[in-house]
Amino acid sequence: MKVYEFGDQEKPVIMLFPGTCCYWKNNFGHVLDLLQQHFYTLVVSYSGFDETENTTFVSELDETEKIEAFIKERFDGKIFAAYGCSLGGSVVSLLVSRQNVHIDHAMIGSSDMDQAPKWLAKLETALMIPVFYPLITGNGSSGLKKKLEKKMNEESDRSEYIKKFMKMMGINSGMDFSFISRESMKNQFCTDLYTKVGTKIEVPGTVIHVFYAKKMGEKYLKRYFKYFANPDIREFDLQHEELLLDEKRWTKEVCKACGI
Repeated sequence: MKVYEFGDQEKPVIMLFPGTCCYWKNNFGHVLDLLQQHFYTLVVSYSGFDETENTTFVSELDETEKIEAFIKERFDGKIFAAYGCSLGGSVVSLLVSRQNVHIDHAMIGSSDMDQAPKWLAKLETALMIPVFYPLITGNGSSGLKKKLEKKMNEESDRSEYIKKFMKMMGINSGMDFSFISRESMKNQFCTDLYTKVGTKIEVPGTVIHVFYAKKMGEKYLKRYFKYFANPDIREFDLQHEELLLDEKRWTKEVCKACGI
């Protein structure tokens, strides 16, 4: 695992956590210039997903422990804010619920918070990795990529969202992602499904802000109230992580949530 740091160290610290199978720069590179005007900005690059390392993503819990160790060593165990994109929202939830480090403002970025028994998680992973791996790495053909491109052509009102979302995922980015192993992808996808973050999470001094993408559906809103005792729900009439794709609006909303 690596952590990339940007900006003025005198400003409040914010840590950004990528989503499922995402390369850190594709996920957050577009927001860094604006965000570091307000925060000392750190982006986590998970084990197995960084081209400068020869590592493997073992499990979501293992990665969370590495992040906790980093925060303890680098910031004495306390940071001002954290934002988790999709899977990253589960990581932020674990950091809060485990209480080994402290986060003043924990932001959950329209994460699905999907959880399943280990047997079902393994089954879903076995079905999805043969689709996701070639989609992300370009190592082989991907029917899902063709479906996304077809959807983009058919649904003109959503084409810009799909195009930007694919770019965030690293699809058609032109970058060589062969450094991401199938094992790392499998472990990340599977352990995110079966790792329990807790229920009714509430920690003194921590505000949990949920950027709820209304177009995902109400079942996700119900999950947020299941996992968090008193979440600050910030509702947007958008798709999954669509807010993050608009760097100006997203940065404004992050600052607003943090009172900056």
